[in-house]
Amino acid sequence: MTIKRVFAVLLGVSLLSGLAARAGEVTYHRFPSEVLGREYPYTLYLPEGYRESNLAYPVLYLLHGSFGSERDWVERGNLRQTADRLIREGALPPMVIVMPGSESWWIDGHNEPARTAFLEELMPHVEATWQVVPQREWRAIAGLSAGGFGTLNFILERPDLFAAAAALSPASYHPLPPKNSSAWRHPAFLDAQGVFDVELWQQRNYTAHLDGYLASEQVVPLYLSAGRRDTYHAVHHARLVRQALRPYQPELVPLEEFDGGHTWRVWRASLPNALAWISRFVQQPVPLEVLAEDAAVQE
Repeated sequence: MTIKRVFAVLLGVSLLSGLAARAGEVTYHRFPSEVLGREYPYTLYLPEGYRESNLAYPVLYLLHGSFGSERDWVERGNLRQTADRLIREGALPPMVIVMPGSESWWIDGHNEPARTAFLEELMPHVEATWQVVPQREWRAIAGLSAGGFGTLNFILERPDLFAAAAALSPASYHPLPPKNSSAWRHPAFLDAQGVFDVELWQQRNYTAHLDGYLASEQVVPLYLSAGRRDTYHAVHHARLVRQALRPYQPELVPLEEFDGGHTWRVWRASLPNALAWISRFVQQPVPLEVLAEDAAVQE
């Protein structure tokens, strides 16, 4: 092997090692949920340097779709690669990303109280276990399809909790889901006779929270996206969401349309812009001692 060839190999190894060292860490966790009566699973993305730092980070809750799992965003959505790149480029502050698993549509449905478990157990668990700032200005939420449905519900019902949000192809269908939607056969919406509960859908859909949100003083900047060939007509329903919110937050509810359907191709394509949007509104990491001082003052 020539000296030039040796140098090239060593350079390549060095570059690969540097990229690996700058990569975020993905781990898998569970904790006992009294609300669900089972363990609550979640996947965690930690930015490069998290374990060596003395910082508290912003946190993003990233929700999966119908019949999905806490592993979807990492295994199918290129979450780690996308977050690593955006953080490296300075387009996204280093942040902790929590990808929870749910057997519901992020609601208190017929099968389990997923909304209650998310708000009253998962979020407090994350904020007690990991180095994140437990304040609205450092907290965001996003999701795809049924996770977009959950995202809209959470921000409209609890705008006091989130500084920004993104809903990708949100399955927030109004007045009812299209007949080909999995909502019609999901246990969250099936009553004891196995029949789709129309009243429950209308009580849990974002439209039930609109009046309260529009009467509040808090605004949650919301990025929307959908594929033009979406089989569930997600562009149409996203436009209805934008139409409802635009008078209240005219510059803070963009809708981006992609060439594609209700697929991971569209969600992977829109994820970078969704994260970049969120980065405009969440705060940067802060030293842990500053967080401790703020907590002491509040006590």
